[in-house]
Amino acid sequence: MNSVKAFKTLLSNSYVCHSLGLVVVVYLTYLFSGYSVKAIPNTVVNTLWLLVVCYFCISAVLPKIASYLLVERKYYILPVIISVFIFTMSIVFMTRIDYSRSALLYGAIISFVWFYLTALIRQESQRLVLFAIPNFDIRSLNQKGKVRVIELKAPYDISNIKGSLVVDLHRNLSPEAEKFIADCSLNNIAVFHAESIREMLEGKVQTKHLMENAIGSLQPNPLYMTFKRIWESFIIIVTFPITLLIMAITAILIKLENPGPAMFIQERVGQGGKLFRIYKFRSMTIKEAGAEDKFATAEQARVTRVGKFIRKFRIDELPQFFNVLKGDMALIGPRPEQDSFVRQFEQEIPFYGYRHMVKPGITGWAQVVQGYADDTESTSEKLAHDLYYIKNLSFWLDINIVFKTIRTMLTGFGAQ
Repeated sequence: MNSVKAFKTLLSNSYVCHSLGLVVVVYLTYLFSGYSVKAIPNTVVNTLWLLVVCYFCISAVLPKIASYLLVERKYYILPVIISVFIFTMSIVFMTRIDYSRSALLYGAIISFVWFYLTALIRQESQRLVLFAIPNFDIRSLNQKGKVRVIELKAPYDISNIKGSLVVDLHRNLSPEAEKFIADCSLNNIAVFHAESIREMLEGKVQTKHLMENAIGSLQPNPLYMTFKRIWESFIIIVTFPITLLIMAITAILIKLENPGPAMFIQERVGQGGKLFRIYKFRSMTIKEAGAEDKFATAEQARVTRVGKFIRKFRIDELPQFFNVLKGDMALIGPRPEQDSFVRQFEQEIPFYGYRHMVKPGITGWAQVVQGYADDTESTSEKLAHDLYYIKNLSFWLDINIVFKTIRTMLTGFGAQ
């Protein structure tokens, strides 16, 4: 029992874990290749070096994508490994490096097993440990399961802090507590506001506390926004050989099942409140002229058989790739709403207009975390997720959403 505990403690150190993992992956791949050291061919040697590079990439990327308290690292291991190995294979094809396909496959499988098992073993050690000055409801954070909050008792002693400090900075604090917080900061102990931790756990910004956040924190980085436009456009263009074929087949099926155009074009509100024309595949029968705008949940009777299928797997959104290339939309961002709904929500929901600070997206944080919104209450919740995305907008959060979107497409989560 003690040896198991010692092994878990050993693996809790990232350097030890990944050093051991690198040895395990390379050595087991070598054994499965079936060659002796003297007779090992260059193809296998090259593959072992490729595995070393892949392992370092996986160990660097995985913590970045899974750094959000709302996500479980183990669910991202497989998509990260597949992505890294696909990228590696594309480099191999371009550079014409000789490699062993069987050895690379063994390496990928062994890497997955190692990362998954160590993620389970290290789960407890990777929880965020917070020491709390109890001027807020500590249970509200402990109940989330992603952090461990330990209540501090007065008199406060800085030597008791073995992690970070959390406190409600907007409530009254005693002079002793204020001095203790200052001492922690001076000793490089991270101090978190309780609402910030709750925001990280729930993946949303509470609009009732929005004035407490600097509005400047909702301003996206212009340098990243330029990079985002480039990499999103690149992904769309690279996938065109597949997506254009799917779009062509979809258009034919829509026309065969129900008379009318295959495309549905509608004005939506984009960045800065500007209107643009969004492209979608038509999933319903033709709407009567002059009919009022409704949420999709109120229009289920009009959905066709083809429409149900393309909605479930998000195929109806594929024409929006052209909106992205035009610059009206992004691949990832808040979903665009109809102008009539926007005017309604701006009257009913505080700070609703802030979601237009970035380009609307085909998929987004609210879509993969919350799902579909069909009334003012759920839209208010959706806004909280959208503002979290805008506030924390980064490459790693975008990649996180890409992986969540793939899972959403496979499960049909949030489809309407």
